[in-house]
Amino acid sequence: MNMMKRMAAVGTAVAALAAGALATAPTASADSYNGCAWPRVCFYQTDSQWSSGSPTAAYQDVTTYYQNLGPNSRGADWVNNTRNDDRAYLRYIVNSTGATQYFCLLPNHHAYFSSALTVTGIRIDTASSCP
Repeated sequence: MNMMKRMAAVGTAVAALAAGALATAPTASADSYNGCAWPRVCFYQTDSQWSSGSPTAAYQDVTTYYQNLGPNSRGADWVNNTRNDDRAYLRYIVNSTGATQYFCLLPNHHAYFSSALTVTGIRIDTASSCP
């Protein structure tokens, strides 16, 4: 009988510890990265803003057309896609030729655009891979 009481006490203590660990566990933030909260595609105008995790603009609407970027995102050095299942197409201009080109940014990836390129538009698409 004494052994059963000990086993019950140990079981209760283990259950209490497990419940306490669950109650104090931190919330997951794996979907956010570098100051960009899920489910956004964030733009960083400069390297220093990228390094400090300070996005200057963010987009999150899925569209069938390109959205023209505003002054806080157009020409950004860095773009970060925190979406888990959606790719982001980025439209940009090659400054030396004026040619418009497109780049597909995978979910949970980021891209750097040099000063030779100017990002001008975004289209978020509900597919997780790039063609």
